[in-house]
Amino acid sequence: MHHKVYKCALQPFPPDLDEPILTIHQTISDVRGSFYQEKTVFLRCTVSSNPPARFIWKRETATLSHNQDNGVDIYEPLYTQGETKVLKLKNLRPQDYANYTCQVSVRNVCGIPDKSITFRLTNKTGAAWWGRTGGDKKLYRSKKSLQSPLWLKAEAAPPALKMSVNETLVVNPGDNVTMQCTLTGGDPPPKAVWSHSPNPMPPNSISKGGNLTIRQIRAEDSGFYNCTAINNVGNPAKKTVNLLVRSMRNLTYQITPDVIKESETIQLGQDLKLSCHVDAVPQDKVQYTWYKNQKVIKTSDRIVITKNDLELPPVTSSLEIIDLRFSDYGTYLCDASLPNLPLTLNSSEINISAETVPPSISVPRGQLVITVREGSTAELQCEVRGKPLPPVLWTRMDKEATFPNGEKLIETPDGKLRLENVTREMSGGYKCQTARYNGFNIRSREAAVQLNVQFAPVVEPKFQDLRLPMKRSVTLRCNMLKGSPVKVATAVWRFERSLLSVPPIEQQEFSEYKINSTRRETSGTYECTISNDVGSDSCVFQVTGRAYNPEFYYDTPNPIESFKQFKNYSYLIQWTQKEPGAVDPVLHYKLELKPPNMKGMNSFVVISRDSRKGFLYELRLTDLKIPQHYEVKITPHTVSGPGDSASRSIRYKEHGTCRFEDDKLCGFVQDKYDTFDWIRQSKVNQSLRRTANTGPVMDRSGKPEGFYMFIEASRPRRFGDKARLISPLYNITSRLPSLKTTYCVSFYYHMYGRHIGNLTVLLRLKNIVSQDIPLWSKKGDQGNKWQLENLQVNPTAPFQIVFECVIGKGVEGDMAIDDVTIRKGECLKRQIPPTKAVAAPSSAARHPLSGFRLWLVSFLLFVLLR
Repeated sequence: MHHKVYKCALQPFPPDLDEPILTIHQTISDVRGSFYQEKTVFLRCTVSSNPPARFIWKRETATLSHNQDNGVDIYEPLYTQGETKVLKLKNLRPQDYANYTCQVSVRNVCGIPDKSITFRLTNKTGAAWWGRTGGDKKLYRSKKSLQSPLWLKAEAAPPALKMSVNETLVVNPGDNVTMQCTLTGGDPPPKAVWSHSPNPMPPNSISKGGNLTIRQIRAEDSGFYNCTAINNVGNPAKKTVNLLVRSMRNLTYQITPDVIKESETIQLGQDLKLSCHVDAVPQDKVQYTWYKNQKVIKTSDRIVITKNDLELPPVTSSLEIIDLRFSDYGTYLCDASLPNLPLTLNSSEINISAETVPPSISVPRGQLVITVREGSTAELQCEVRGKPLPPVLWTRMDKEATFPNGEKLIETPDGKLRLENVTREMSGGYKCQTARYNGFNIRSREAAVQLNVQFAPVVEPKFQDLRLPMKRSVTLRCNMLKGSPVKVATAVWRFERSLLSVPPIEQQEFSEYKINSTRRETSGTYECTISNDVGSDSCVFQVTGRAYNPEFYYDTPNPIESFKQFKNYSYLIQWTQKEPGAVDPVLHYKLELKPPNMKGMNSFVVISRDSRKGFLYELRLTDLKIPQHYEVKITPHTVSGPGDSASRSIRYKEHGTCRFEDDKLCGFVQDKYDTFDWIRQSKVNQSLRRTANTGPVMDRSGKPEGFYMFIEASRPRRFGDKARLISPLYNITSRLPSLKTTYCVSFYYHMYGRHIGNLTVLLRLKNIVSQDIPLWSKKGDQGNKWQLENLQVNPTAPFQIVFECVIGKGVEGDMAIDDVTIRKGECLKRQIPPTKAVAAPSSAARHPLSGFRLWLVSFLLFVLLR
């Protein structure tokens, strides 16, 4: 648990504590006459507070605790973020009929007093509600309190309501619809609220009290409308109306030849079925009427009309003609209507005759493969024949692929599919097929069209840097990764923009150029441009014998020596060569030293001594002027000339104390491989929920605006978590053991709290393998004060200082450091405070130098006597 201290003056938002809200719930539905008897009751207390409030439940004046007996539970519901506490009274007993108070407190932060609300539970199905806030009695009827201090006794009852309309209400589009939700019970009086699902309330609706009015209702306003009443007693009351707005759309028909004889054509003497379907609301109220030659069809032994064909979608009407005769030929039509809706939908005319034939589909000659360029328009075509002529459905052969609009199916009435601004991803096979509606209900006829989208080639490598020794041969190769057409049509090679002679290539996916012997004359930029019938793309090769750049080794932000009396300082530059074996050996390095933004430059030449990878070069730069900064540039030279350079800045910086006032932390960095990070903070910006009884209040200077580095032990931190803060890298003058360089590490630490873990200081040496050496460690509570520690080290390699904190076993384990100094030289010895003993007046202690004076006199007498 976090223990926090809140200061009113430091709050970014004023503290507040809302009035608590009390709601009552039961485990089963209400039973008249025994509303509370032998039941489980939940008293749910909710409050909004900043800072978080503490909850206390009381029965009369006695404080209740969790599981204090078998009849009481106190718990926090999931996902309430500490804002709710529930008191559960299980199987009510005689002693449970009493006054229950929920008291909430922010511990008098900024003078905010405790607040409470009380509920009286009786065995007479009655209850009195009242609350107490800051000593004033107020009546609570709902979430808000009444303004006048008075008592109210009433029957607490859950809400009840009734609806003025049926559970299903069907209306016409354009009507004005009103639904009334009447409250019939509940104490305190409930409030009715309307909602709509699955969509929000329509914009043309007005809700006032229990009345809901929808003006000029539309088909999209259909759905479930819910009236809900809540008074925080028992369960909410809810009534739902399914509002349907009459509508019809998408009327289709089908012709089904004799299924029993598995026929796909219309034949005399066989059965025939015509089907008609419309999408309507409400679907089950649709009425169909069949016509032949504009006259209503009458049923007979051979003519059967069904309203709901079980073999087809629900509410589909079918006209079955048994033993088809010549007299049955004619023009058929069906229409659909809804009661009370002044709208009728008619199907297309269905001609039944010897000329009525099933559909066929094919691709016109020359249209099986369509080739277009990327970005243009493609038109795919399938020819459909038959009577009646059905629509054509288009899909992609790749079932996972979609059309540009995201759909997987497109219907076209004439069989033509037009695709605008085609892309390479649209290449592939497309299938056209006849639809089963508005035509024959038989196996679909299918055909396929292949779409090829041509696009410019994509090549690799886009750029390649080739570093080679002199007099070597190399073959440059430009590969065509993808493109349409997939073969290289032409390949043009250039060297420094001049055309090269390359033999013609056969149709393939790449082009090559060979350099027989690398020389200075053949070093430079080569470009290969590959083209197909659509466009081109280029590979670029940089061929050179230039050495790669040097790499600085364990750079340090500080000088190694400074001589203030002469106003100069020294600096040690160290570097290695990147990929020395890639080209001819480095002959020497040229170093250029220049103050920035100033004229003049000093140059040095360092002869290469070893071409092995990782060999360390050193150069000591002396007589650098204090406090001048410098730019140093190092360039390797081989037989092919100068290589790539590396540059860096040298900045003069005296050894000083880091007080962490700058957010750059004096070059200190967080360890990337620890568990969590140190925090830079001051009293002004510290967390408002900081843990009490641990950690410093201010930095070592005692100023509220002063910063220090801090670790927080509260959640989500766990026991054993580590945080490391790493100093900048410090170089040393010499690595010889006989010439040790001494450094003093000085810092202040604060370790106060009963759960303090470990604070450790490590020396990290930067040899070939980094090594961490423990220098100092403290564990446990060291008192509520800043304490100084001096550590003397003798590093034998470039080094860093690491401050490591390990979390203890609780939240009161915050630690901090401040005023860190890392300087060359021995640590100053601490002065020993004088004792309380006082010497006698005649003692030598009265004259601290009296012994020295006596020795001096004796020495002079000795010299004179000689």
